[in-house]
Amino acid sequence: MILGLRDQILRVHGYQVDSTLDSAVALELSRRRAYDLVVIDVEGDGRIALAEELCQQLKEQRAGQDVVFICNYRVSQETDCPDEVIRAEFNPKAMVAGIEDFLRKRD
Repeated sequence: MILGLRDQILRVHGYQVDSTLDSAVALELSRRRAYDLVVIDVEGDGRIALAEELCQQLKEQRAGQDVVFICNYRVSQETDCPDEVIRAEFNPKAMVAGIEDFLRKRD
């Protein structure tokens, strides 16, 4: 349910969105097309390693791929793989602001 809501929020703000709950599908989507930004929602204990592995695979697969994690504060202190960490467990305003800020700084 939250995945669909996040997608909808990003689309309302003008972003084109592809999403999945499956890491293998995420890698396949990334093989088929280039993305300006990959956003990984890191939720729950034990998920940091899975998110970091996906992050690394995405960066190996496509050099220069920007990846951000959306996560809580504790998770944000335990990872260093993404280009940016947006601390917003489920805060639509903070999520959109973090993505916009990252893209603005990158350009």
